[in-house]
Amino acid sequence: MKPRDISQAKDPDLRASLAAMQRAAQSARKTAIQTDTAIVVVREGQLVRVSADELRQQITNEDISRQTMALKESVS
Repeated sequence: MKPRDISQAKDPDLRASLAAMQRAAQSARKTAIQTDTAIVVVREGQLVRVSADELRQQITNEDISRQTMALKESVS
């Protein structure tokens, strides 16, 4: 199923499963950063090892993007 399909499912547990998986992924990233270990993800059908340093950099970039968007909205 695609995320859009899941959000329209009749079963409430299935509808909630996408958010649960996203929380689990975030928790895995947080644990990897805290323990300085890598995680393995699938990107474009390939297994990819993502180091704790790369995860830290992703978080920094996301924070910068959020701050930039907030600043643009406050100026508008």
